[in-house]
Amino acid sequence: MGPLPCRAVARMTEMTRTFRSARSTTLAMRSPVASLLALAFVAGGCATKAPPTEFGELPASDALYAEGVSLMQQQDERFLFHDYSTAIEVFQDIIDNYPYSDEAVLAELAIADAYFSQNSYAEAISYYTDFADLHPEHPKVPYAIFRTALAHSEQSKGPERDQTETRKAIAQLEILLSRYPHSAFSDEAEAELRTLRTRLARSGMMVGDFYFKRSEYQAAAERYRGLLNRYPGLGLDAEALYKLGVCYTRMNREDEAHHIFQVILDNYEGSDVADAAADLIPAAN
Repeated sequence: MGPLPCRAVARMTEMTRTFRSARSTTLAMRSPVASLLALAFVAGGCATKAPPTEFGELPASDALYAEGVSLMQQQDERFLFHDYSTAIEVFQDIIDNYPYSDEAVLAELAIADAYFSQNSYAEAISYYTDFADLHPEHPKVPYAIFRTALAHSEQSKGPERDQTETRKAIAQLEILLSRYPHSAFSDEAEAELRTLRTRLARSGMMVGDFYFKRSEYQAAAERYRGLLNRYPGLGLDAEALYKLGVCYTRMNREDEAHHIFQVILDNYEGSDVADAAADLIPAAN
């Protein structure tokens, strides 16, 4: 189905609002208090008034979905915001009233996108995860996994802070790349994965530096070794090697220190780190 004319979308929007208003009134009249008030109204002599106007039929699922998409795309000319909250209501109407339609499945994903666009990342993650779990064979599953990773990434902190969300994002990206290596999101996923792994590596470096400044060289050395083992090739190897060599020097493990400094000279010749390592080689002998 092609894009609907603006007047058609506006008409569907008005019909949906009329339906919701009438549905809310109907639900309200089901309460005991509302029932008593209704009986009192009739007893007071008002029973001769015309019954309330019946609400219109709910638009078809495809029309509702088009309305929701339109709301996601429209911007208020003054405040420049999208009406995501109303879009979520429209998509939820599809799920509630057309649960077996193709649009109901897409509406689940659209709700996740709406929450993501509002920076409500926890809610977005919940919907993306449910979509992937409930529809494992759907072609949009790679998209849902990728967006889950991005939602975690948006909540992650700098290297000096807790890295729980960073690790969760990395886990989702690794799932995506292992299960769907040729998806449309593979290149973006690999770039994001490198960025997040670098953040974890820098976090590990900062922890090592913390212990080094306290002269806790064994603890510092463990962090630097861990960084080299888990996050090689991210541009931090030379620095981590140098700091590890200094730790060994301070711990009187001269042979190991000399070996590390020589590795730096062999692989990073001409760099500042290599110059610093060359100054320390005599001290390691």
